[in-house]
Amino acid sequence: MFKPAIYAQRRGQLKQRFASGLLLLPGNTDVSMNYLHNHYWFRQDSSFSYFFGLNQPELAALIDIDADSEILFGDDPSLDDVIWVGPTSSLAQRAETVGITSVQPYRQLAEVLAQARRQGRTIHYLPPYRGETVLELASLLDCTPEQCKAGASESLMAAVIALREIKGEEEIEEIENALSVTRDMHISAMQLAKADVFEYQVVAAMEGVMRSHDLQNAYPMIFSRSGEILHNRDHKNRLQAGDLVVNDSGASSALGYASDITRTFPVGGRFSERQRNLYEIVLAAQQLAIAAMRPGVSYLEVHKLAAGHMVAAMSKLGFFYGSPEQVVESGAYAICFPHGLGHQMGLDVHDMEGLGETRVGYDASVSRSELFGLRNLRLAKPLRAGMVVTVEPGMYFIPALIQRWQAEARHSSLINYEKFVEHMGFGGIRIEDDVLVTSSGARVLGPAIPKTCAEIEALMSA
Repeated sequence: MFKPAIYAQRRGQLKQRFASGLLLLPGNTDVSMNYLHNHYWFRQDSSFSYFFGLNQPELAALIDIDADSEILFGDDPSLDDVIWVGPTSSLAQRAETVGITSVQPYRQLAEVLAQARRQGRTIHYLPPYRGETVLELASLLDCTPEQCKAGASESLMAAVIALREIKGEEEIEEIENALSVTRDMHISAMQLAKADVFEYQVVAAMEGVMRSHDLQNAYPMIFSRSGEILHNRDHKNRLQAGDLVVNDSGASSALGYASDITRTFPVGGRFSERQRNLYEIVLAAQQLAIAAMRPGVSYLEVHKLAAGHMVAAMSKLGFFYGSPEQVVESGAYAICFPHGLGHQMGLDVHDMEGLGETRVGYDASVSRSELFGLRNLRLAKPLRAGMVVTVEPGMYFIPALIQRWQAEARHSSLINYEKFVEHMGFGGIRIEDDVLVTSSGARVLGPAIPKTCAEIEALMSA
């Protein structure tokens, strides 16, 4: 965990945003796989973790703005707990490590909240995203699950987003710790991805690298020769010489901070001329986007800049007609780039998405587009110094999408469908880095991971 003063400072900043009321922050519970005592790996709620730091289940915290108090609710370990999972610290000892001096048994939380309701006090809480949390909150607040979901506090969501999206130095260090392991995972994948190897064998090796550091995935790994499937989590294919593989994988740090890196490389270690030509278009778009990032620049603008570069370069190869501006503004470019340029990242790989993607990625200055492709842009609002953002342009040849649009003659004056049909079976390309917005520009985080054609080929041929 971080030092107690860091958590105290975060809670102090949160309290300053409210004049009165109670802020209720429940932690997560264990989640069963297939029977009660067989649990998935425990993952604490990210906002609870941000303000209270403790990575144990069955905890909740209450901040009383009027009394200027912070209370942690939970239970001391029972004898059964000690027998089955070993000795652990008392609740008071755990609370002290994050700067909390007031603790109460978990069963007291319901009565404290009931008294607050009788007094007509406002209880703020974040939208629950797990079924178990919905039911627990509904019980604590004496309402239906539907009322519980509808009653989430807009003001608490806005306050948490404003605080969590600006990363402190300690958070950047955690993200870079994760990235140092993620680099080793990606290098291992490039070295092992040879003809006749199964995708799952490479995935197993990457998981081995990660688990050797006692870390977990930030999200399920995407490693596939079928890179045109954006979130392909199937790993059953046997790699063949000449395949282009998309590897989107990242470890979480010891404190739960995510990393999110994508590399694309050829099985056999050498790009074909066609692969190289298209790969370098995507790489140049990514580099152009990173160079354009600075406080005050909207990420929508950066997205369109990257898309425009890809269209201009692909037009020279015969994929598009018309001006790049016309192709981008019409949405025709989404035939090969149907997702957004990136998203915020921190304790969540899609940071704070549980609070609402539009709340996190948009503001009064920019609205979500209804255009196919552009509507998938998770972050569009102006950048702020301290944000950590993924930059991940991609180019994909998705047969179902190409065939559907061709049959509809959609954007037929802008798209050369014959050229796209020729590339069905090519797969996909995505290149992604995690980037910190600085006071004057942007910095790619973590140790360098090979991404130019020359770097990748040199590594894979070594």
